[in-house]
Amino acid sequence: MPGPQEARDLPGDSPTQQRGRLDDLFSLVYEELRRLASFIRKNEPGATLSSTGLVHEAWLKLRDSPHLAATSPPHFKGIAAKAMRQVLVDEARRRSAQKRGGAGKAAFFTLDESVEEMATCDEEILALDKALDELAGLNPRHAQMVERRFFAGLSVAETAAELGVSESSVERDWRAAKAWLASRIRAGTE
Repeated sequence: MPGPQEARDLPGDSPTQQRGRLDDLFSLVYEELRRLASFIRKNEPGATLSSTGLVHEAWLKLRDSPHLAATSPPHFKGIAAKAMRQVLVDEARRRSAQKRGGAGKAAFFTLDESVEEMATCDEEILALDKALDELAGLNPRHAQMVERRFFAGLSVAETAAELGVSESSVERDWRAAKAWLASRIRAGTE
């Protein structure tokens, strides 16, 4: 009898079966993603998306990719983390456009009904996105590690397994990447 991972990889699965497995995988990591989104959002009291809204927006980006059902939960969390990053950046860009008089020109669909005061750290979100893109150009593994550790909430062990490196490499790279990103973000928001 095949194990859970093998069952996901059966050839000939219909799109409906793949979608069902993707739904199951999302349900498996949902609470963890919500906790992570809550941690990410805690420094943005005026954000227009709640933690739940952020996770749901990420799901909207992923739901039409049934092939993701074949991924492991830690790998899926990494993919979901990238989607949450994109949602945060899109939201920050939209708010920045509104602040510059572009209200009504940028449409953004949210599942969260409450619209609160605009966040004060849009610049930091955009600076982090830009710095992560720069880091990906210099050291793709460091950028992947930051996404998995910060946006997906993976442990050092899970990150090491996902990236195929030792835990000590992840710890060393994490310290270096955080310092590099902090300097780039400070430079980008001054």
